[in-house]
Amino acid sequence: MRHAATIAGIFEHETRLAPDKSIAQLHAEAARGALADAGLSKGDVDAYFCAGDAPGMGPLSLIDYMGLDVRHMDATEVGGSSYLLHVAKADQAIRAERCRVALITLGGKPRSSGMATGTAPRTYSDDAPDVPFEFPFGPTTVNLYAMVAARHMHEFGTTSEQLAWIKVAASHHAQHNPHAMLKKVVSVEDVVNSPMIASPLHRNDCCVISDGAAAIVVVSPEVARDLGVPRVSLKGYGMATKDPAGGKVDLTYSAVAKAGPQAFEMAGVTPADIRYASIYDSFTITVLMQLEDLGFCAKGEGGRFVADGGLISGQGRLVFNTDGGGLCNNHPGNRGGITKVIEAVRQLRGTAHPAVQVPDLALAAVSGIGGQLGSRHAGGALILEREG
Repeated sequence: MRHAATIAGIFEHETRLAPDKSIAQLHAEAARGALADAGLSKGDVDAYFCAGDAPGMGPLSLIDYMGLDVRHMDATEVGGSSYLLHVAKADQAIRAERCRVALITLGGKPRSSGMATGTAPRTYSDDAPDVPFEFPFGPTTVNLYAMVAARHMHEFGTTSEQLAWIKVAASHHAQHNPHAMLKKVVSVEDVVNSPMIASPLHRNDCCVISDGAAAIVVVSPEVARDLGVPRVSLKGYGMATKDPAGGKVDLTYSAVAKAGPQAFEMAGVTPADIRYASIYDSFTITVLMQLEDLGFCAKGEGGRFVADGGLISGQGRLVFNTDGGGLCNNHPGNRGGITKVIEAVRQLRGTAHPAVQVPDLALAAVSGIGGQLGSRHAGGALILEREG
């Protein structure tokens, strides 16, 4: 990809509990932080992107609330992977000369509202076509992911101990993040001895629940040059969906199995070229599936790939989620895709915590899942590159 758009500004809100703030306020504070990081003002923004976490009528409400004047907007909603697609769509809009400065925001307060770890029945619109077929069986977020973990164990011999290594790696990184919700380093034993939530997933296999907000500013190459900010450009992207296929269910792969190869092909690189990856981590099984589907290891080999510190900075050959990720740091609005992009940009800028910074990093992969891994979901993948 020539003349790729650049991620010029990033911001992750420090709050993990915000009972005194509205969701709109969280969006606006994140937007202000990302624009300041890029050296821009809200008057420079000519495109705005948000997803289903935005209050009211999405872009209509928040464009008004933040006082923006835009000529392009996008409200793509595919759950936690929405923000990866927003980065790709911002690039498309910039190439089409629809905009020069695109703002993407997220904000949410699930922790303040007392939300549990995906154990409550999902609520659906009455006219959603899947409701009469699935709702009587009581689908929840955690049991839909647990089914995938159980199938992976049955098909490939994956163990709870191997899944636990993903949480262990996240905790090794989170100890260096002063804002992480869970800073304590845990062991494999800590994970497998934590309470069972939905077999075979334990409590420590699940992500944290946090309030929070984040924002990204994507700009044209011309704007980036004028700003003089560290240049992190979009080199490739992919997007795909996966569903139960009318009953022909195969839980052994995710939508990232299609999205990932698209991104690598567009970027002209391979998984072997990647030393750092931001992987959506709503549950440990979510990470394992994406590692396989991105091609970092063969299908069924994910358990062995992550075991014994395979993802820990300074130990493994592939480092992941050096901010602690959703498993330990935060999962704002129950949508962790945007923070995955942000930590990848930090790594490429060389501004991650020194204890976890990958040296001389030029390329990073970002992967996200939105929806339910055990039923219908979207997958997004980005390949980012440091320029100069």
